[in-house]
Amino acid sequence: MSNTGNYIGTPWGIILCVDYYRDEKINGRIYHRYQTEPIRVGGMTEAVFEIDAFFDRLGYPFPGTESHYFIKHEKKQRIKMARKLSDEEMLKNNGEKGTFIIRVEQRQHSSWQGRVTWVEEGKTENFRSALELLKMIDGALGGMDIKEDAEEENQERAG
Repeated sequence: MSNTGNYIGTPWGIILCVDYYRDEKINGRIYHRYQTEPIRVGGMTEAVFEIDAFFDRLGYPFPGTESHYFIKHEKKQRIKMARKLSDEEMLKNNGEKGTFIIRVEQRQHSSWQGRVTWVEEGKTENFRSALELLKMIDGALGGMDIKEDAEEENQERAG
């Protein structure tokens, strides 16, 4: 991961605040500049669906492919969204376990391409798919999980 400053940099930037992480399961909040209240998520799959729905409402990044469904599904209308939060206001939000700035630049091949910044470490990495993004976030949080387990064991031994 390269080291870069913490900034949003795009109108479709997302902040994922992870408040709970254990055994590859997360709970957290998603922030974007068009809504003052966070979107609460109870897992990475839910986070991906929420972020993709946000992009669909915003109409950008434009999806390179059309979604197909087994049952009849209404297309979401693109809506004009008014900016409600500045980058500085968005960056005030942090997760208890980790904070990630997600900048999806393209949605091609039924997935996402862009950059993610792990705020606490100041590291930025490019990703080529939503799955790769999820693995990066899981890897970052998984390393913290290992540290916390070791700290708990040390406290138990000392106590």
